Amino acid sequence: MVRVFPRIMAAALFAWSLASLTGCAGSVSPQIKRLPERVELSGTFYRGQTHQSGPQVLASLLSQQGIAITPGLLDKPLRLPGAEAQLQQNMVNLAREYGLVVYPLDDDLPALLTQVAAGYPVMVRFNEGSAFWAGPRYAILSGYNTQKQTVLLRAGMDRRTLMSFSSFESAFKDGGGWAVLLQKPEQIPADVDQQRWLKAANDLAQAGQEQAAARAKRALGSQ
Repeated sequence: MVRVFPRIMAAALFAWSLASLTGCAGSVSPQIKRLPERVELSGTFYRGQTHQSGPQVLASLLSQQGIAITPGLLDKPLRLPGAEAQLQQNMVNLAREYGLVVYPLDDDLPALLTQVAAGYPVMVRFNEGSAFWAGPRYAILSGYNTQKQTVLLRAGMDRRTLMSFSSFESAFKDGGGWAVLLQKPEQIPADVDQQRWLKAANDLAQAGQEQAAARAKRALGSQ
């Protein structure tokens, strides 16, 4: 009996470990499982940590849409320094002034990765730091790996910040769960919510970009 007991314990421990690993593998949502296993988008990225990296991220995404811009040229229209409290709304307003549709996304990982899989980088805000200090940071969600359960962020001074799905989801929620696409009027998002796109087009028209807004509505109609 003395010899059998360790074998029973070892078998039980192995079964528990196998069940734990199976549970971890099954933690990925069905929506994510349907996506390509690994995606990494290329594109301009401006490094920088000032103003929560907002101007750097916005300039990067504007550049990826073919707009000649650098972060330094955005400080004045974003009213920086001085208007840090309005930074998020000011970036949205400025993107519209450049004729882009600002399309908000649901605050869950499958919604974000679906857009990345379709080739669209996502502007996100997440909390960066530790238990002792944490602050908001804007970043570009540019890739993911479902096998390793990691996301790829272009954030701050780092072009390739890797975070686990769970760590990113937590930091993303703590940062307010804010994520948007900055799209040309003809770039319809994956699994588009038609009413949300039309509202975004109307917001674009309200910003003085009536022709761009009309193109966005036509693009949706041609789907």
